[in-house]
Amino acid sequence: MKKILIGTHNQGKFREIAVLLSKKYKKISPKSLKIKSPKETGKTFGSNSKLKANYFSKFVNFPVISDDSGLCIKSIKNKPGIYSARLAKKYGSFFKAMQYLLKKMKNKKNRSAYFICALTYKDKKKKSISVIGKINGTISNKIRGNKGFGYDPIFIPNSYTKTFGELPKYKKMKIDHRFIAFRKLKKRVRI
Repeated sequence: MKKILIGTHNQGKFREIAVLLSKKYKKISPKSLKIKSPKETGKTFGSNSKLKANYFSKFVNFPVISDDSGLCIKSIKNKPGIYSARLAKKYGSFFKAMQYLLKKMKNKKNRSAYFICALTYKDKKKKSISVIGKINGTISNKIRGNKGFGYDPIFIPNSYTKTFGELPKYKKMKIDHRFIAFRKLKKRVRI
């Protein structure tokens, strides 16, 4: 069976990427190989995704797929953006980070936002391909739903009334930013 390393320590991301990948792959986590995460020093989702793929590929002789993704809220200068996970760390949890963001959004008329996902696939010959997936939506007035992970309970994708946190997992995964990026990647590489 072919192996692929999914370069993330985030269990939610790992599960979503694992489901998208072909069944012919044995999905390996950095955790199982005791590989720590690299410092994210990139200024964009794309550069962080490449940085992670390059880093993790040093430890294995099979393909690596890495993701960098986050929530960008237009009325607060597209924050938290590349600092999405770090904001949750700063506040102790995604729940507290969502509370903080909702407070910041309290008097904002423009609630538009988008989720972005940069995926980088690096084959065992160390050749890499990067793609970007994006989904537009709005920020809800309160935290809604306990499905999904991260900022899903405050993001309502366009043409939906429910947050990602309220949508059934299979439905969310068929429309989200990671799925959009993955579809682009699949057109260029067989995974």
